[in-house]
Amino acid sequence: MDVDIKGKMTFRGGAHPSQNKKLTEDKEILPGPAVKQLAVMLSQHIGAPCKPMVQKGDIVIAGQRIGESDAYVSAAVHSPVNGTVKEIALRSHPIQGRSLAIIIDVDTKAEINTPKKPALLSIKDFDADKYTSEQICNAISKAGLVGMGGAGFPTRVKLDPNPKQPKTSLIVNGCECEPYITCDYRMMVERADQILAGIELAKKASGCLEVFIGIEDNKPKAIEVMTEMLKKTPARQNIKIVPLKTKYPQGGERQLIKAVLGKNVPTGVIPPMIGVVVLNVATSAAIAEAVISNKPLTHRVVTVTGQPIANPGNFYVPIGTSVGDLIEFCGSVTEKSVKVLMGGPMMGIAIADLETPITKTTGAITLLNEEQIGIEKHKGHKTACIHCGRCLDVCPEHLNPTLLAHAVRKNMFDVAEQYYISACMECGCCSYICPANIELTGHIKTGKIYLAREKKRMPK
Repeated sequence: MDVDIKGKMTFRGGAHPSQNKKLTEDKEILPGPAVKQLAVMLSQHIGAPCKPMVQKGDIVIAGQRIGESDAYVSAAVHSPVNGTVKEIALRSHPIQGRSLAIIIDVDTKAEINTPKKPALLSIKDFDADKYTSEQICNAISKAGLVGMGGAGFPTRVKLDPNPKQPKTSLIVNGCECEPYITCDYRMMVERADQILAGIELAKKASGCLEVFIGIEDNKPKAIEVMTEMLKKTPARQNIKIVPLKTKYPQGGERQLIKAVLGKNVPTGVIPPMIGVVVLNVATSAAIAEAVISNKPLTHRVVTVTGQPIANPGNFYVPIGTSVGDLIEFCGSVTEKSVKVLMGGPMMGIAIADLETPITKTTGAITLLNEEQIGIEKHKGHKTACIHCGRCLDVCPEHLNPTLLAHAVRKNMFDVAEQYYISACMECGCCSYICPANIELTGHIKTGKIYLAREKKRMPK
């Protein structure tokens, strides 16, 4: 494994963008807006999209399953509120462009629909040994849990025991390396016991023998709170807190495994294939709710941040809440915003439609002004590649971003494939560091989309 000069574990490559977390890191999790309508997307995860289980005019209740799929790699969706199905229609999707959603008119008179601060889970007498692996996995599947750190891989699939590929190490990702975002940090500070209960259940379900919680060293309070909570329960002594060097993208799955275990995940291989499971801290908390309280994933914590936001903060909101409703709830904007991102400034996706709904994987809404995205600084200053090699130094996957970007621009997709374009994690380090201001990540994304479409067209 790689160790920096101060003895902190890390990985080779990466960048050090400004953190900008002070806007919200001290803001406790509060209830979000009281919404009148939700749009629950039928595709909020990697894998097969759900099919609707309701139709126009149906009355739904909070927690009711409203979409499911027979596919193994998928995750059910549930109604966060009491209400009536207005329609099943296309809505803006941050990744797919447009996708089907179940539009629910909220029953505003129902007390259950009043946004509340997430209740502390009662785990006084909690014992993970009371549950079998099958019980835990079934509860997770029933609750529709997916990775809440961004990728959205169905949690049941990730944890399912496989005798042919036994899992030995569980790594819990508390890095939250993306600038601005603080929802996971606040979860660790405010919900440490619940997160640890979920970790115990995930360990039992997966059969892992060891557990590591990786937290960047710019979050000393989270490290302190989680460590103190571990000390209170002797049964949790096999869970270790691992302080990591603050560096982007330290929270990338492959980078985290390298930093914590010193293991390389080969290209084209997923972590469970080398015996490793990686879970986000918010996913761990959701596991505890699903197993102990039989509660489906219907709400999540979202950071709303950026200089243009009047009152940035961390909010517990129903999945399906529109981005526009959240921005308005935060006092709208105090200055001109030129970009609205679902996520942070490095890997976030810019959206044009403020009706785009929050999904299970939406950890933040970030608004940026001209100065923050560098429009004025870079206007007219884009140049040809100066062959400085900085993009090679920072790439955490050890690729050649410039070569890949040029191959895509010249429609040489065979060359792009030859140089492992599919291995790019789209972290944005190359674009961030480029002195010529070339949008390398954007070109690579375009190439990956083109190649994926071409492969779909090929006869099987």
